[in-house]
Amino acid sequence: MLIIRNLSKSYVAGTPVLKDISIEIAPRGVTAIIGPSGTGKSTLVRCINLLVEPTAGEIVFEGRDIAHLRGQPLREVRRKMGMVFQEYNLVERLTVMENLLTGRLGYTSAWDSFRRRFDPADIEHAFRLLDHVGLASFANTRADRLSGGQRQRVGIARALMQKPALLLADEPTSSLDPKTSVEIMQLMCGLAEENQIPVMINMHDVELAKRFANRILGMSGGRIVYDGPPEGLDENMLKTIYGGEGWLA
Repeated sequence: MLIIRNLSKSYVAGTPVLKDISIEIAPRGVTAIIGPSGTGKSTLVRCINLLVEPTAGEIVFEGRDIAHLRGQPLREVRRKMGMVFQEYNLVERLTVMENLLTGRLGYTSAWDSFRRRFDPADIEHAFRLLDHVGLASFANTRADRLSGGQRQRVGIARALMQKPALLLADEPTSSLDPKTSVEIMQLMCGLAEENQIPVMINMHDVELAKRFANRILGMSGGRIVYDGPPEGLDENMLKTIYGGEGWLA
């Protein structure tokens, strides 16, 4: 599904944020990326869908190196990657249904998009997704009237509207309370399994990562220092990833 080879990223010359990252992602499963702030977790996720351009290395997606695509080829690849954002990235003045349908803009002509004319099959699919995420009765509610948890549910549904081959999530629970965080993780991972696509999640909550992911990537200093199952995250490994020990219970 996804092969990353020797990926590096520097925002400032000579100061790499990502250092020679090489991983492979299988066609199914949940991969959580953990590590301290500033270690490159978000940059890694955003390099995969090219919201951030890598400095060096390869990103092989469905058999094709996409690391330096531009224009239409880049748009075609991005519509195969659903993205769930930390801050939701909804259009506040639009309704829930309209926000979902923006997930189909990559498949809709500019003229039809401007006139808000969407394929009836897309509208039907949007209603099904809203039902899945528990927001069927909110279709005509403006996004700015939703709670944080409801907004993230819309964000997940919008990502799945793309019918992606890969679901990416950048700290999707960081601004949510613990109960809502668990609900969002259950929802996102359940829908990914139902749609038979892999999911990669950048997150800070180690216990949440261990609960929902079947694979953990631990990052420190821009490198992957752990790649394995949740049960391998013992105290010594967490010290390696995060440094120190005073924060450990």
